[in-house]
Amino acid sequence: MTVYIALLRGINVGGKNKIKMAELKTALENIGLTGVQTYIQSGNVLFVSEKDEPTLRKEIEQMIESVFGISLMVILRTAGEMKKIARQCPFSEELLAEAAATCVGESLHVAMLPEPPEASGIEKLKAVNYGDDLYFIAGRDVYLLFRSSIRDSKLAVNLHKLGVQATVRNWKTMNKLVELADAMTS
Repeated sequence: MTVYIALLRGINVGGKNKIKMAELKTALENIGLTGVQTYIQSGNVLFVSEKDEPTLRKEIEQMIESVFGISLMVILRTAGEMKKIARQCPFSEELLAEAAATCVGESLHVAMLPEPPEASGIEKLKAVNYGDDLYFIAGRDVYLLFRSSIRDSKLAVNLHKLGVQATVRNWKTMNKLVELADAMTS
């Protein structure tokens, strides 16, 4: 059995795609997932399953469309993958401190993709000047460091150039999900 973290893209944002977490939890249990728990309203769900990622992703996306009438993308990471993301932040402590001092809100985020971007998408992303904002692509995860605000960032707006949809979580949320997943695996 594997502990997974499901990250739902674009729910409960700006009054759109509303899903109550208690109802989501019940719906996920109804498709056979166990140990289901949610974290905050932005669509973070931890659960246990023996199924593989592609099967789970398809089943969860289909269930959400069927039960809630919302078509959205679900990104899955295992507890081990999430812990690796948190441990391998590519930015130095100095850069993190500088960004935190100037950023409105959280400065460090991770964009998670269903698959690694193709070289052509990476080249398109590289072609834009993002000022002081930085990014680092690690497989199917993109670390984002904002100096002012994610809301005002050209980098955040241009992530679509990778050619792959993404869902973004701030570093605080990432670390809390790792903590919750660790509790489920111990």
